[in-house]
Amino acid sequence: MKFITLFFGFFLLISCDQKNKISVDTIITDATIYSVNNSFETASAMAIDKGKIVAIGTNGEIANQYESKNTIEAKGKFIYPGLIDAHCHFYSYGLSLQEADLRGTKSMDEIITRLKAFQKDKNPTFIVGNGWDQNDWKVKKYPTKADLDAAFPDIPVVLNRVDGHAIIVNSKALKLAGITKDTKAVGGQIEIANGEPTGILVDNPMELVFKIIPKPTRKIQIAALLDAEKVMFDYGLTTVNDAGLDPDIIHLMDSLQKAKLMKLNVYAMVTANQKNIDLYLKKGIYKTDNLNVRSFKMYGDGALGSRGACMHKPYSDKPDQYGALLAPVPELKEVARQIAASKFQLNTHAIGDSANTVILKIYGEVLTGTKDRRWKIEHAQVLREADFDYFKFGIIPSVQPTHATSDMYWAEDRLGKARLKNAYAYKKLLQKAGMVALGTDFPVEEVNPMLTFHAAVARKDSKEYPKGGFQMENALTRAETLRGMTIWAAFSNFEEKEKGSLEVGKWADFIMFDQNLMKVEENKIVKMKPTNTYLKGQKVK
Repeated sequence: MKFITLFFGFFLLISCDQKNKISVDTIITDATIYSVNNSFETASAMAIDKGKIVAIGTNGEIANQYESKNTIEAKGKFIYPGLIDAHCHFYSYGLSLQEADLRGTKSMDEIITRLKAFQKDKNPTFIVGNGWDQNDWKVKKYPTKADLDAAFPDIPVVLNRVDGHAIIVNSKALKLAGITKDTKAVGGQIEIANGEPTGILVDNPMELVFKIIPKPTRKIQIAALLDAEKVMFDYGLTTVNDAGLDPDIIHLMDSLQKAKLMKLNVYAMVTANQKNIDLYLKKGIYKTDNLNVRSFKMYGDGALGSRGACMHKPYSDKPDQYGALLAPVPELKEVARQIAASKFQLNTHAIGDSANTVILKIYGEVLTGTKDRRWKIEHAQVLREADFDYFKFGIIPSVQPTHATSDMYWAEDRLGKARLKNAYAYKKLLQKAGMVALGTDFPVEEVNPMLTFHAAVARKDSKEYPKGGFQMENALTRAETLRGMTIWAAFSNFEEKEKGSLEVGKWADFIMFDQNLMKVEENKIVKMKPTNTYLKGQKVK
């Protein structure tokens, strides 16, 4: 009788324990979870409900308090916050998937071959291609329209350089755009040789050509966004900062998200022309669970690879060229002044040391007396020694580690040894600013965030070159790099209370790996890929 009483009491204890457990949508167990909280703590389990983390701790702690019909045993896998690309061109990348891919080409002949294949497959009436880089060619000179004219005499061809700051076009496109040797170029260059345009246009004059490219249909725009989203999830990206969008595409993203057709989180930087500024300063900040429209993107100068980055002194390999600002200083200052008077953030493309000086001075002037504005310098690629101190005052450097490992082959030719020391200086920027937001600038670089991680930590390209790393004094630690791709990027977006770390109350955006990103051999990082990606607690890969 005593045994029966004891058994019954034990049964009641178990029953009460089961009834007191909280039912949640999902439980993850048997993992190594890098929370990326302030203490960089790890855990082994977490409970998720209605898309958010409700508890994180040991297997026992979660099992004692929570139950779920969907319990996932991670079997030792490693979990990290969903990755944030702090600077990319998500929509442009999606469009590029609908156009000719020229990345990795080694000559103009290879470009022609790819374009012929694209033409045969798609039968376009206007050929657009993306991703060529003459610095990867045996003869590192800009191409001319001659080859394009010979291969495509009757159809316009426009080919975007990898950095988006130069194009090569054929004669048909030049004629349609009305470009001649007499066309004026302000804030860029129309290259002329033998009294006629060569087909190379740098920075602002490219707009003359872009105006004649047929606008993508709504069907193509939607395909671009959804095709790009699949790639993001495949690589473990759960938030992207799209650096320069027009209102029409922002509205389309919002519509697709509300219709549950698009799930990816987007931090949208509105292209900072006057029409867009007037529109959004009137509308105000717009925020949903998936979309955040609270910043403008302004362009200070061009790119280093096309010698459009604005420098204090001439390029070392072209003594008559300084690059150029893309707008007069008073215009740049007026844009900044208008945005400083609002609650919006301003993020400005600045690559050359002169452009960085101009923009940092403008920031310092218009932000005087304001607090917690989190304005960013996008790229912050080449700086004068004295200008690093501006980052002490709440300005955030948004940088792309793979730019260093892509440019290192020729950057010294452009800059010389003295200027190169303060280029791609991510550690130095971190020490001044207290954080760096890390991105890729895709499709200028590859989407793969593991290339970002590897370049930041090892300062090597995917082939493990150079042996000792490029300017290793500016390498980041693995913890700093992970923070830059998660919580610091979230902070730069005013989103640190909802994402960027795996903590109670935040969205359950996370990724799983078979290997430990914090400890795996350096040369294996670039080959890593998440086994699963979760967005708001839902598996999307």
